[in-house]
Amino acid sequence: MRFGILAHSAEGAALCFLTFCREGFRELGPHMHPDVMLDCEAMGRILPAWDAGDHAAVRAFLAQSIERLANGGCDYFACPDNTAHIALEVAGPDLPLPGLNIGDVVADEAARLGMTRVGVLGTRFTMNGPVYRRALPSVGIEPVYANESERADIDRIIFDELVEGVFSEPSRRRYVEIIDRLKREEDCDGVALVCTEIPLLITPDVSPLPILDSTRLLARAAFDVATGKRPFPTWRGGPVEAS
Repeated sequence: MRFGILAHSAEGAALCFLTFCREGFRELGPHMHPDVMLDCEAMGRILPAWDAGDHAAVRAFLAQSIERLANGGCDYFACPDNTAHIALEVAGPDLPLPGLNIGDVVADEAARLGMTRVGVLGTRFTMNGPVYRRALPSVGIEPVYANESERADIDRIIFDELVEGVFSEPSRRRYVEIIDRLKREEDCDGVALVCTEIPLLITPDVSPLPILDSTRLLARAAFDVATGKRPFPTWRGGPVEAS
């Protein structure tokens, strides 16, 4: 079975790829992992559509990558980009491959851990968007969002630094400050790092709250599909129905 990674931003996709392969090294033996492909078309080409809110155009752009993965022999895909799921969940023609939905993977883990109020940190699109407003309540968890000034800082750090491979101590401190406030003032019992680059900046040893690392959770879910420990996905894009 071959896994296809639909990359939308380089750092998060690379972390997903490495985690998937390392799961193989850990479980299957040295130098062994299920077959994996990665397709990445430059995010800069579609950012104007994101800024314009043209999610149909973004979906069509992402579908082309999935088509290339399908042509390369992949059996299923996952996209290690939370914001991309806003577009992937838009109604439209079936995507060329079935895939895992990152929002549901994160929500399932939050439920397994017994979380009840989860802070959501991601791009401005994700924090303002529908993915986690659907996925977390679907398993009985309340999503909690940063205030306006915090959201601006979170988004700025993502686009000015994290997606460019810059991980600075001042930005780490700012994220920790925000997470700490969500814990103290909003009674959060977990924080979802749902920009796939954030786990490269915020690790469990510095976070004031238990973290939901969307990148590594998705990679491990994909590995479990490849090794038969998780059901084969059936979602081909579009709205996700409540279970």
